[in-house]
This record gives sequence, structure tokens and C-alpha cells, in this order.
Amino acid sequence: MTTPTDARDLICRIASGDLAAEIVTRTEHAIAFLDHRPVFHGHTLVAPLYHVETLPDITPEALSPVMELVQRLAAAMVTGLGAQGSFVGVNNTVSQSVPHLHIHVIPRTKGDGLRGFFWPRRSYAAGQAASYAARLREALEA
Repeated sequence: MTTPTDARDLICRIASGDLAAEIVTRTEHAIAFLDHRPVFHGHTLVAPLYHVETLPDITPEALSPVMELVQRLAAAMVTGLGAQGSFVGVNNTVSQSVPHLHIHVIPRTKGDGLRGFFWPRRSYAAGQAASYAARLREALEA
């Protein structure tokens, strides 16, 4: 769902200036601000200025300038904060605390204590990987 703004949405309120946040930067299409509960200091959220709920809801044309800002911010984690790299992630509906697309850009340093992804890993049973890949290919072609 895409609308210009949603008065109930915290990110729309930050983008409009109605709610205070530590703004890192703003472009014509996106805003970047510090997460108020960071994984590590410098943890930043990047979001489109207009209301869009999830990654599948945004058009490719609208996503491009948002991801350009994510890319610039990932580089700034290294040059500006001395991080060795970054973790970039998006939640869609599940674990999405605010129903407005936002991309987490988190500074990372080897030995920082964050263990890869935040959930346990699994293995595929024999033939199961091929089945999942086929199902995804079929969905992509639909």
C-alpha cells in the first residue's frame, strides 16, 4: 500500500518533522535517522519519505533512490565511524516494528559479538534445496 503520508506512522511523522529524531541525512526521496534502540552506536534506519509498508509494496523506480542512500550510508559507516563493514537488513511484516518500509544499516567490526544473522541456521534434507529453488523460480515467473 502506498500513500503520501500516514499520520499514525512514526516514520511518516519523523519525515514530516512532527516527531523528533536524530536525522543523519535527507534526500528528495528518502530519510536516514538513527535508530532509537541501536544494535550498535550509529545504527541507522533509511526509509522512503512517502508511506509504503513493505519492500514488496514499493516500485523499483521508488526503491532505487532509497537503496542509493543505503549504499552511501554503508560506506559512511566505514569512513565516518571506523567500522570495518556493515549489516544491511529489512523486515517485511514479521518483526517489522513500524509498518513503513525501513532498511537497517548497522556498523560492524570483527569480534563485535553479533553472530551473523539473528536466528538459527538449518540444513536442507536430500532434494529439499532443489524443491525450494524450483518453487521460488516458479513464483518469480508468475
